Formats: sequence, structure tokens, C-alpha cells
Amino acid sequence: MNKGIASIGLLILSNVFMTLAWYGHLQFKKFEWSKSLGLFSIILISWGLAFFEYIFQVPANRIGHESHNGPFSLFELKMIQEVVSLFIFTLMTVFIFKTDSLKWNHLAGFGFMVLAVFFVFKKWE
Repeated sequence: MNKGIASIGLLILSNVFMTLAWYGHLQFKKFEWSKSLGLFSIILISWGLAFFEYIFQVPANRIGHESHNGPFSLFELKMIQEVVSLFIFTLMTVFIFKTDSLKWNHLAGFGFMVLAVFFVFKKWE
């Protein structure tokens, strides 16, 4: 398998767990089992989810980085991660959490992210 595609695929999986760890606990109030949980319990659950984030994120960066014969520099890996993060966050917020709707200004911001990707990946001489 292509190292670049493997790296991006692992970053996608990592960001699903990241979004659940960072923002999923805000949805817990919808579930009866969570109503009696205190902050410390919520933190432990989020840490457990973040563990799985790192299981995918660390190999994604190692496989994708040029120091391990991958195709990406550190700047490129970070830009990919940010774009993937926003994409996954948007999908989960709109279709799974169902707390927000996608508006024109979100799309405009994402357009600027596409420009950022262009500038980071462009090989300037």
C-alpha cells in the first residue's frame, strides 16, 4: 500500500477518536447512564478514547514522514492532519452529534484551508 494513503487513512481513524475524546463527552447528557458521572469520570472516558487516537496517529505520522521513507515533511503532515481534523469534525458535528448546521462561512473557511494546503505543498524554488 502507498505510504501516503496509509498515513492519511490512519489520520482519518485517529481524528474520529480525537473528535469523540475532545467533543463527544458534550453529548453524554443524552444518555441516562452518564447523568450521574462527575467531571473526573468524563476525563477518564475521554483519556480512554484519546488512547485510541494515538494508536492511529503515531503510526500515521511515522509511516507518512520522510524520515521513515514516507512522502511528507512535518509541515505537510501537520497540514494534512488539520484538514482531516476539520473534515471529520464537520461530518460528526452535522451528521452524528447533530448540534450544528453547516453554513456559508464554514465553507468559506474551509476554502481558505484548501489554499493553505496549496501553499504548504507547493514546491517554491
